[in-house]
Amino acid sequence: MLEVLNTSDKTRNARPEARVSADQKELFQRAAALKGLTLSEFVIDSTHQAAAQGLQEHELIRQSRAEQIAFVSALLDPPEPGARLRQAAENYRGKRGK
Repeated sequence: MLEVLNTSDKTRNARPEARVSADQKELFQRAAALKGLTLSEFVIDSTHQAAAQGLQEHELIRQSRAEQIAFVSALLDPPEPGARLRQAAENYRGKRGK
């Protein structure tokens, strides 16, 4: 069993656990050594990065979905043009002679 300390917690009393195969543990240890980190530091850093990226991707998808809904809603039920847009259209028509 691979035990990982949560180093971001100042009291360091959280202890998540993960069961990994011997091959996975060896891979993680080699990668940690290349970065000059302990196995725990490597696992925590990697997990933190993966979690942050996953949350960011979810947020982008969620925002994109909300933006899609707003865009389609505006297409299906466009708001009335405001005074500035009406004035700009009148100016444009006046310059084109229509």
